[in-house]
This record gives sequence, C-alpha cells and structure tokens, in this order.
Amino acid sequence: MIFTTLGRYFFRRYITTAIWFFLGVCGIIFLADFSETSRRMASLDGYTVPGALLFTAMRIPFILQQTIPTLSLFIGMTALIALNRRYELVVTRAAGISVWQFIMPFAAGAFLIGLFGMLIVNPVAAWGQRESLSMEASWRQSSSASAESDFLPWIRQTSDGNDSIIGAKSFEADGTVLIDVVVFHFNSDRQVILRQDASTAKLEDGYWLLTDVLENRPGEIPERLETAQVSTNLRQEYLQESLSQPETVAFYDLSRKIEVGRSFGLPTKALETQFHSLLSLPLLLVAMTFIAATVSLKFSRFAQSRSVILGGIVSGFVLYVVTVLVKAFGSSGAVPPFVAVWVPVIVATALGATILLHQEDG
Repeated sequence: MIFTTLGRYFFRRYITTAIWFFLGVCGIIFLADFSETSRRMASLDGYTVPGALLFTAMRIPFILQQTIPTLSLFIGMTALIALNRRYELVVTRAAGISVWQFIMPFAAGAFLIGLFGMLIVNPVAAWGQRESLSMEASWRQSSSASAESDFLPWIRQTSDGNDSIIGAKSFEADGTVLIDVVVFHFNSDRQVILRQDASTAKLEDGYWLLTDVLENRPGEIPERLETAQVSTNLRQEYLQESLSQPETVAFYDLSRKIEVGRSFGLPTKALETQFHSLLSLPLLLVAMTFIAATVSLKFSRFAQSRSVILGGIVSGFVLYVVTVLVKAFGSSGAVPPFVAVWVPVIVATALGATILLHQEDG
C-alpha cells in the first residue's frame, strides 16, 4: 500500500502536514524562548540582542525534540480528520481497502520522522545545548550577577594525602574549566582547614590552576592571591564523562560515552536511558499515530466529536507523561533503562493496534 499511488498520496499529505506543524512550533518556540531568555539574562553584562537571538536559535532543536512525540499525535489526527472531511477516506474504504492498508503510509511517515529526530535533530540539539550553555556561562562570567546554572558540578578528590571538594556554578570546555569556584580542604579528622574562592579553575597536568583567589583559614585573616594551585590526580577524560549531561551528548556518541563511563566506574544509567529513549523514538511515534487513528477514522463531514478528539489528546498526553516518568526512573537506576524505555512504547503500540482491531474488525 505504501508504494501505490494512493499510498504515496497519503504519505505526502502526512509529511506536508508534519512540515507545517514543525515550522509553526519552531516559530512559537523561538518567540517564547527569546522572551524568557531576555527576561532572565538582560541584566548580565555580556547580554546583547543579537547574542540572545543566536542563543535562542541554538536552543530550538533541543526544545523541539522534546515535543516530537506530542506533535506526532496532532499531526496524525489533523491529517486523518482532513482526509475524512474531504470524503477521501470514505472512498478509500468503499474501494475495499482496509484500515491497516491505508494507515501504513501514516505509520511509515511517523517512523521516518522518528529516525529524523534520532539521527539529525538530536545531534544538532546536543551541539546547540552545549554551545548555549557555554554562551550563558561566558555571559555570567563577565557579569557580577550571582545566578546559578541549572547543573552545578561538585567534585571530590584525594591527591597526595589531601582531601578536598571542588564546587562551581558552571563549567566550560567539558568540565576542564570551572567558573565561580569554591574549594574546601579537609584534614584527617574531616575538618575544614582551608577554603578557597576563585573566579575560575582550569585543569592542568596534575593540578587545578585557580585565578583571583580568596583564601580563608580558621582563625586567620583572609588572603587574596592572583593564582593558586591545587594538586589533583583527576584526568581530563574522567571529568568529561562525570560531568556529561545526557541531553548534551549526541546519539552517535552515546555508546562510546557509556563504555568510557563504565571503564571509569561512573554511573551510566542516565546515558543508557537516553540512548534507549532515542532508539525507541520511531516506534513511539508509530504508537502515537495508532492512537490518533483510533479517534480520527469515524466519518464526520463538518466536525469530529469533541469528546472523541479530547479522548485522543488525553491518551497521547498520558502516554507521553508515562514515558517521561518511567525515563526518570531509568535514569535514577530504580528501573533498568531498557525496561523503563521500551515497555511503555511496546504496550502503547499494542494497545493502539488492539483498539483499531476492535473498531474496524469487530
């Protein structure tokens, strides 16, 4: 059916609808995120309007990829309802073509959009998110504002018998440059013997190089230094893996990141969950398309039943919430990542197919 003239027509209608939806959503995301960016960062010294426009443009793929499952539901419902209102599905059924035949072009379109999201949108989104975080960090570094980033790195290290904890408000260069740093040094009794506050900390060969340092020792007057060194045995590769956020890692790099993380003994549940989540995206969109079909195939010349459409929207929303919730369980290690991601998708696909079987074949 997919390769017939009618199948190609349905497929083309689905893809056209999807393109218009994605263009519209990208426009809405740009306007909303630019307004939010301006509200949050207009007070920073490094903020400029052209920079904010570039910042927002780089974030669009990251936000868009989170809306793809819900968008696929609305795309499927819109395309099927439009065909119904123009009697095209009525004629198709009258010709003896079953729902399983004419729904395949829509399922194929959803599957291809899932592949597009996994192989193209995600790598671009990961790059854009990394660059936008780096841009935000540079704005904050050049400003006196003290707002913190969403992800705060804390690193504990023991080197040459010295136990210390390093914290920062943000980082650059995959964690080898920390910004707005505080270092706590402990003695053998786990008591703080020195606190160092610095503007930046850069990982060199065997030590952290602190700049613009304020040292505080118990019972002594604080001392300000231009630079200071803190010995470390941490490697650059270890920091890159330990500070990697799943959303900033492209699909093509996830497998390597997981292997390297395991070699360092780091927890990789979040990366594994992200990997399986992206891998299951095409099938999730097919499940959304089946759900859209269950509420859109009933013929109505002027308007579909509001309750039926609302039921489809609620069903798709519930599925999306469940996948996000279970994904959080997988990232935390409460549920194996493979089970957390794939079980809801398989259940939703089977449920949608079962409802269509009941509606169309009794």
